[in-house]
Amino acid sequence: MNFNFLSPVPDSVLVYNELLSAQILGRKLRIHSKQDGIPDLEAVNIAIIGVLENRNDVNYIGEPFSLNDIRKSFYSLFPGSWSTTVADLGDINKGETVEDTYFALKEVIGILVKKDIIPIILGGTQDLTYANYRAYDALMPMVNLVNVDCKFDFGDSQKPIKNNSFVGKIVLEEPFNLFNYATIGYQTYFNSQEEIDLMEKLYFESYRLGQISKDITIVEPVLRDANIVSIDLSAVKGSEVSSHQKHSPNGIDGKEICAIARYAGISNKVSSFGIYEYKPSMDDELTSMLVAQMIWYFIEGVNYRVKDDDFSNENNYQKFITLIDDQELIFYKSIKTGRWWIEIPFLSEVNNKLKRHTLLPCTHQDYIEACNNTIPDRWYKAFQKNCV
Repeated sequence: MNFNFLSPVPDSVLVYNELLSAQILGRKLRIHSKQDGIPDLEAVNIAIIGVLENRNDVNYIGEPFSLNDIRKSFYSLFPGSWSTTVADLGDINKGETVEDTYFALKEVIGILVKKDIIPIILGGTQDLTYANYRAYDALMPMVNLVNVDCKFDFGDSQKPIKNNSFVGKIVLEEPFNLFNYATIGYQTYFNSQEEIDLMEKLYFESYRLGQISKDITIVEPVLRDANIVSIDLSAVKGSEVSSHQKHSPNGIDGKEICAIARYAGISNKVSSFGIYEYKPSMDDELTSMLVAQMIWYFIEGVNYRVKDDDFSNENNYQKFITLIDDQELIFYKSIKTGRWWIEIPFLSEVNNKLKRHTLLPCTHQDYIEACNNTIPDRWYKAFQKNCV
């Protein structure tokens, strides 16, 4: 197995780990060390990978980069009552070029996902999401990507890729594997009207900061439908992070970002999870601890995954049918978890991307609105994408 791209967790972090209580999380991990090499991945469910790449930051000035503080914060937490086995595989160092780093990350993610191990990628700049997405070229035909960000990150796809333009590359470069792109927590004043219009035109989903602050549960179905989740730390409110990390006085707060991480973990479809745009500084404790807690909540979510989307057995679900104009909407509710889905119909006369009836995660509120003659927005966008 080719993990030559990975360098071990630094000795300074391992020494710190040894000084902590025997009950802490750092003692329960399988860690890639200089002394013992890559740990045995048998029965591992989640693997942490650091990526020390930040050269595509639009503000890059050659500053040093390390994830040691995040590791120290994460190792010092206590685990939950988990049956999940976690490994820390160390870091992918900067390659000769950024493309070399992308290649290394793509290879490592490909190996892990094929082994049913969920990678948690710690970056580095968010353009690494592009390499994460490209790892799926050989894994599945269509991919759903969720970006937790204050910006859409389309940028100018004609220019070289940067951390504020990677989504443009994902949308426009072959092979075209992207089915849905959703942004959670965007702030209108950070996005041009052209980008906002483009999200609508492509039937992608976007959730404003105000919407999710009012009701964080609206993002659960979006994350339940995601394969890749990418979090930009600049989406977090400035008061929640250390001075070097501050981006905006408005943003997602600490509780909300941890809830999002847990929803991503609970999703049966999420097979890679990344946290990006970390900027180490001398007063770093706040940011590194927040990232550590986000990782903790993601692992907690994975540990409580429930297989509730098997609708072959009628004893597992309730079925509800509503009629809006001449459109029949079919909803399913899992008896096990109470989670809801809505059916996207198969259109035989259209060059259909899905080729079959597909169930789209939704909320109970979507069902109530359908009963009141309102077509759910998620259903409408998925249906329109399906017709393209």
